[in-house]
Amino acid sequence: MTKPVTPQDMFDLWQKMVNPGAYPLQSLMFPVTDPAEIDKKIAELETVEHWLKANLNMLQLSIKSLEYQRQMARGGERMKRAMGGKEEAPHAAASSDEAVNPAMWAWNLMQQTQRDLVDAAQKAASGKPGAKAAGAKRRKS
Repeated sequence: MTKPVTPQDMFDLWQKMVNPGAYPLQSLMFPVTDPAEIDKKIAELETVEHWLKANLNMLQLSIKSLEYQRQMARGGERMKRAMGGKEEAPHAAASSDEAVNPAMWAWNLMQQTQRDLVDAAQKAASGKPGAKAAGAKRRKS
């Protein structure tokens, strides 16, 4: 004889059809009434939430870092064009005694700006004979 089918057997069969991964649907359908179990689940989910936030922050930091590197590379190209206006041949840079140091671009930019300011001041002073006297009067007062 065959074994009679019980309601539990029917529920198990239904659960296997609906949920082949065997995740217990009872916890979703019938809430847990034990406060300790609820606290444990809350703690587990908060841990997962913190882990996901940490990973999201690391991902955002990586993206920002790459964007910063991209902007620095683009800015360096623009500064080279703005400062020099001429392109050196790659073999000329390699043949020089000093190797080009990409970390020195800011220092070189400041030096070039200072030279430009000095040249502009000299041109202004030589172009206007009274410019030196006016500048001296402003400094004294």
